Amino acid sequence: MSLSTGVLTRAEPAAPGAPPRRTRWRRPNLRRWISPIALLAVWQIASATGLLPPDKLSSPWTVVQAGAEVIRSGELGTAFAVSIGRVGAGFVLGAAVGIALGVLAGLSRWGEALVDPPVQMLRTLPFLGLIPLFILWFGIGEQTKILLVALGVAFPLYLNVHSGIRATDERLVEATRALGFTRAERLWHVVLPGALPPALVGLRQSLGLAWLALIVGETVNADAGVGYLINNARDFLRTDVVVVGLVVYALLGLATDALVRLLERRALRWRAR
Repeated sequence: MSLSTGVLTRAEPAAPGAPPRRTRWRRPNLRRWISPIALLAVWQIASATGLLPPDKLSSPWTVVQAGAEVIRSGELGTAFAVSIGRVGAGFVLGAAVGIALGVLAGLSRWGEALVDPPVQMLRTLPFLGLIPLFILWFGIGEQTKILLVALGVAFPLYLNVHSGIRATDERLVEATRALGFTRAERLWHVVLPGALPPALVGLRQSLGLAWLALIVGETVNADAGVGYLINNARDFLRTDVVVVGLVVYALLGLATDALVRLLERRALRWRAR
């Protein structure tokens, strides 16, 4: 009898001599590329015909050349490393706080009564409104940027972990009691697996907000990072470099989201497809 999948099932032995299951390779959906390519074509045509002035927005080809330029000079590599470090530190801090508070509020009525009200109030505050207060408390150094990222990460994880734990099927809990499971075993075999899918959704949301918070944070007297690269290019009216920085942010967001989706597919193999 197994409860690790969140469903009471009897383990069936593998058929003798049966070949191992192979992962089916799925061809990429090329139709998803139609609209991005069309937008790039319209953008290039508008730039080439003068409908889109270069001082407003550079052409795609100019952006590509600017990207190659900042890569060769080493500016983009340095900015990339600094921004990754800030997001990494902020994510670890925010994830630890968000998951811990979500578990505490999800497992305990007293925990929910004490933790949930202030978290719900804080999560509605905008990043821009907190910047002056963070500067007064922590200065204009790295702490402010890392804490803004941590704040953006913590709330989605808290909400999804808390709701995932609260949504545990009571019938499964009653079944574990009938089977003589201890409280720790119920948590490990029923509650945590049941909370895993929403927790992974919260992880995807928190990573998206982490990059958004980083963009906000790197506008606060930054002297390095992708945000600094963008602000510096803005001062010199280099819209091509500004777009390069925005593309870097977008690609980093897509890459981290793809990693979480891969983790989700591996961790939730037991779910019916």
